[in-house]
Amino acid sequence: MLHILYIIAIIAEAMTAALSAGRRDMDWVGVCIIAWVTALGGGTVRNILFNHYPMSWVEHPEYLVITAGAAILAAIIARIMTKMKTLFLYLDALGLVVFTIIGCQIAEQINLPMIIILLSGMITGCAGGVLRDVLCNEVPLLFRKEVYASASIVTGAFYLGIEHLGAPNGVAIVIACIIGLALRLLSIKYNWQMPKFVYREEWH
Repeated sequence: MLHILYIIAIIAEAMTAALSAGRRDMDWVGVCIIAWVTALGGGTVRNILFNHYPMSWVEHPEYLVITAGAAILAAIIARIMTKMKTLFLYLDALGLVVFTIIGCQIAEQINLPMIIILLSGMITGCAGGVLRDVLCNEVPLLFRKEVYASASIVTGAFYLGIEHLGAPNGVAIVIACIIGLALRLLSIKYNWQMPKFVYREEWH
């Protein structure tokens, strides 16, 4: 089930990334690169940091084909996609929680400490979007007021907590997904925001 959700998530992330590339007038190569970075970048950053190989897209090169195809399709149907903004916000939220749980699982497999497992989940869930925004010259969503990284941390915490209580792994995945998805979607619907640090006084 998690693998199917992962495929859906990387397709959705690649398609929304293509629109970001289009807003910066990129050619089809740029569109594909931005799609790859967004959909697969979180896991890549995680694996580099934790020296965990091979990369998912090296082990499964079909992921590159799937995400590139999704991105090119998005470029072709961009006008239709703009009318489906809500759907892609939901799919992005799904991607966030699925990537987070996968990141936690990878860190668990290599026996990392609990705090690093949580960090691994957040990096997997959020780093691809950060890389996309940096390459598209935008302030990353992670660093703005959105409840995004927080939703990832909550997802990972519930996943680990439920596992620690002795529940089956499948139960932990489902409950953590529901809670993380609910938090992210409610934050979108009700415009929940994280506190901002605003400082504009000049130093003399």
